[in-house]
Amino acid sequence: MNKVIIAMSGGVDSSVAAFLMKEKGFDCIGATMKLYDNDDIQLSREKTCCSLDDIEDARCVARRLGIPYYVFNFKDEFKEKVIDKFISTYENGGTPNPCIDCNRYLKFEKLLSRMKELGFDYVVTGHYARVEEKDGWFYLKKALDATKDQSYVLYSLTQQQLSHIRFPLGHYTKSEIRDIAASQNFLNASKKDSQDICFVPDGDYVSFIEKYTGKKYPRGNFIDTSSNVLGVHNGIICYTKGQRKGLGIALGKPMYVKEVNPSDNTVTLCTNEELFSDTLTAKDFNWLIPERTEKIACTARVRYNMKEQGACAYMLADNRVKVIFDTPQRAVTSGQAVVLYDGDTVLGGGTIE
Repeated sequence: MNKVIIAMSGGVDSSVAAFLMKEKGFDCIGATMKLYDNDDIQLSREKTCCSLDDIEDARCVARRLGIPYYVFNFKDEFKEKVIDKFISTYENGGTPNPCIDCNRYLKFEKLLSRMKELGFDYVVTGHYARVEEKDGWFYLKKALDATKDQSYVLYSLTQQQLSHIRFPLGHYTKSEIRDIAASQNFLNASKKDSQDICFVPDGDYVSFIEKYTGKKYPRGNFIDTSSNVLGVHNGIICYTKGQRKGLGIALGKPMYVKEVNPSDNTVTLCTNEELFSDTLTAKDFNWLIPERTEKIACTARVRYNMKEQGACAYMLADNRVKVIFDTPQRAVTSGQAVVLYDGDTVLGGGTIE
């Protein structure tokens, strides 16, 4: 009998994932990753995952299913790989994606390592995605429910990892998952989905960074694309590409953040039309297909919640890829991910430079 570790966040998705795997006859244990101490960042129960309240919810579901349950302490790794990188990306003018980093370094690196140590066969999560094997190769596929598909945040998975991962929710809709949870009388059947970054529960990432680092980021100049000074900004970490609201200056016409420039502590503003570009380069590119050519026709996403756009990808040196879109895209942002698709198959992804 295959033995599996269920990554249980305390939410309805991972709870139903545990139920489905047990129903299929797997030998299951539940595990929650302890990533931080709640008191340090004033977590609320409803808007976050992985809090102490969520641990108790996961424990209750595991008890109801009759499976062992454990909490693994990954706080040091989470600080280094997720929180510190989150802060560093903002300080260097980018916009981070901490959920991708958490999946990459915690769920599918640390947890898989723990799986091997314990002699288990698979890690199971509540992600809406699918893994299919063909001719000995493991392909990452979109979930059948396009409204819940999470393949975008999973692009960094390797072949070795995909061979030891199960996504049992990939063939279900969200409403079906809630119905299953209700049928099993899970206490979290109606629990709200987490909407915010787990360690920034109120969405105010600027205050979080300032409190966490003890820094006060200096004010500087807003400039236009010709380097004319337009006003004073409140610190470079307060701004992301494409932002219009919260600039705090009146310019007589709508202006948007085009670039955050840590080298001279300026923030460049532009018109909406100037935000569009048809080309990007991505670093640390992870390919998920066995064969590829120097030019690949595909579709691409540069944000989690966006419709895929037609594009061509070109191989560059040093594991980099250039992507040219069929039509210009708005506010392509450094630090975010570009993920390439062929239909419902993930071709690969990397970090936008």
